[in-house]
Amino acid sequence: MLNSSKITQLIKADLFALGVDFVGIAKAEFLEEEAPRLEQWLANNHHGEMSYMANYFDKRLDPRLLVPGTKSVISLLFNYYNPVKQVNDAPKISTYAYGEDYHHVIKNKLNGLLDQWSKQFGKIEGRIFVDSAPVMDKVWAAKSGVGWIGKHSNLINKKQGSFFFIAELLVDIALDYGHPIKDYCGRCTKCIDACPTGAIIRPYVVDGSRCISYFTIELKDGIPQEMKGTFDHWMFGCDICQDVCPWNRFSVLHNEPLFEPHPELLGMTKNDWENLKQEKFNELFRHSAVKRTKYEGLMRNIRFLGNSI
Repeated sequence: MLNSSKITQLIKADLFALGVDFVGIAKAEFLEEEAPRLEQWLANNHHGEMSYMANYFDKRLDPRLLVPGTKSVISLLFNYYNPVKQVNDAPKISTYAYGEDYHHVIKNKLNGLLDQWSKQFGKIEGRIFVDSAPVMDKVWAAKSGVGWIGKHSNLINKKQGSFFFIAELLVDIALDYGHPIKDYCGRCTKCIDACPTGAIIRPYVVDGSRCISYFTIELKDGIPQEMKGTFDHWMFGCDICQDVCPWNRFSVLHNEPLFEPHPELLGMTKNDWENLKQEKFNELFRHSAVKRTKYEGLMRNIRFLGNSI
């Protein structure tokens, strides 16, 4: 019979073979330190109109309530970094949305894993989550030791920076667990200083309702006029706090073909975007996370940028 160390080793090998860049494992337990932080963050309305962030408070803090029987949280990091950027005058899209929707890409990779492991190691129950449930993914990744949470609230990996998607496998078997690592942000405040809307209100605390990503993706109504001139040409999401982070000098090009952008995307000019038609939007973003904001939402953002220059 295989022991937990051998099972852990085999599970990690399977995950790396699927293209996962980093794997960390933590014991499933109540996130005692996070509870008051989350409560205060919500009380301060830092989630804005993202009402779903206030749902399932208890489950968000304890994966054993979300998936009964959970003993281990396996955190998976998928690199999406691409050094190639859009043309200079174009409204900008966050790098994570260049290619196909990561929710589908990652879930498709992981589908069948639990059945495979059940055949290898005995029945394993669990669930796969890709940014789709009340799971504090960055916290669990940090607890597992694959990185630390930076002052911009993103997970930073010492070897490759912060351009990662994070997924979780919640499983009902005990495995070998990692440990949190040191915070290597030091005295650096580049992310705080660079945020044009002041969303990083202090180290490690982000007012989500002031983030460019919130305004361009989550907010369904009109963008507040007070934000004019602060978006630095971002029309979907924002990479500023990651782009200025010194740790991202270690970022490397991803190895996932499905994260590559549509052939026309990066070459489109300001004029191309301002005159974008519904049909072209559908072609460019057929399988993209940008679909979330819909054509009307993206054009609202583009018009806002045009009116704010």
